[in-house]
Amino acid sequence: MPLAADVRLDKWLWAARFYKTRALAVEEIGKGRVSVNGQPAKPSRELKPGDVLQLRQGVVEREVVVRALSSVRGPAPQAQTLYEETAESLLKREQAAESRRLAPEPASTIVQGRPTKQDRRRLADWNRWSAEAEPD
Repeated sequence: MPLAADVRLDKWLWAARFYKTRALAVEEIGKGRVSVNGQPAKPSRELKPGDVLQLRQGVVEREVVVRALSSVRGPAPQAQTLYEETAESLLKREQAAESRRLAPEPASTIVQGRPTKQDRRRLADWNRWSAEAEPD
């Protein structure tokens, strides 16, 4: 993986495999979900080794230290050499994953939802054969 002297933030996030495309990286940076050294950043910001990035991918928040620069997207093992996640970040991610795992499934709290196909057929059958009193 060739190392570069100056690498844009969006290109580095793509090369380090945090986002699938550069367009997604630019979009997330624009939404303020990525900051460099505690300050909001622009996609064109030049990174240097030692910079601390705070980024959010969905519900996952990460804090990583830039170890190397690259503008070429390579295999995942090589991409992981470009950064090092902080210990606090790893601990927070593990705690969040555990709380999500232990949280109740939202669908299991629904007692009565939409009728199934079988339920609809029973209702239609009931309406068809139910006796209605004729007004006198």
